[in-house]
Amino acid sequence: MSFLKKYSILISLLLPILSSCGANQFDSDYAFSLIEIQCSFKERVPGTKAHEECADFLIKEAGKYADTVYTEEFKRAMSYSKDTIIFKNIIAEYDGGGEERIMLFSHYDSRPFSSEKGRPTMGANDGASSTALLLAMLKYFREEQSDKKITIVLFDGEDGGREMHYDEWFVGSKYFAAKFTGTIPDIAILIDMIGDKDLMIYKEGNSEIANSDLNEKIFGNAEKLKKKTFKSEIGYFVDDDHIALNAKGFRCVDIIDMNYAYWHTPEDTPDKCSKASLADVADVLIETINER
Repeated sequence: MSFLKKYSILISLLLPILSSCGANQFDSDYAFSLIEIQCSFKERVPGTKAHEECADFLIKEAGKYADTVYTEEFKRAMSYSKDTIIFKNIIAEYDGGGEERIMLFSHYDSRPFSSEKGRPTMGANDGASSTALLLAMLKYFREEQSDKKITIVLFDGEDGGREMHYDEWFVGSKYFAAKFTGTIPDIAILIDMIGDKDLMIYKEGNSEIANSDLNEKIFGNAEKLKKKTFKSEIGYFVDDDHIALNAKGFRCVDIIDMNYAYWHTPEDTPDKCSKASLADVADVLIETINER
């Protein structure tokens, strides 16, 4: 065997080892498993046992990677329940010691209603995917021993509104914003419906108004990373949890794919989601956070 051939074989054997010695990779397998676990509790409608069990799981899971985990609990009546509901926002903080404050947001509840009367929606993409992504990002930054200071907030009660009951949308983010007395973060990003197999994320119009610089950085990084799941043009204006945050001064950008065929249907299940979509969004967010 020639020296050149031996050398080529040696390099081919070493490449996987050398590549594994580089930067930690976002764990899309872990992220996708978190979608499946959340959905295994069934529909996570506030006020139900499934919702309570899922919240307990998320608190425990966040505790594996965060320095501090706590909750904001509040009660309010909702038109879809005869009982007053206890809502629970979940806040997890990772403190790498850096000066810059980064806050990432999602919602973890699922909708009490769907396109089929009498059937709630599982919310695999709408709620579970973004929550899974943020927990997996927490894992990423912990394993990287990042020097970033990152808070993730999992809102409750995002998805209970409907016609004639508009005040029942976004109750968790409204409560959080009203009670917030801390320092406004340097970066604030809301994630929603980002697990779709057919992912295509456009700029959200209210986000562009609130913080066009951050929006441009996010979509610019998507282009740099050659993420075809991002398209750098305004595609829609969305009422979402970032509206209450921005009224408080957060200048929060919403990363969301509104073109989802199973939105608010009983078919919003894990098989409609993709590890590749989760990885695309995570890679863009990690690039945006790490470049600062």
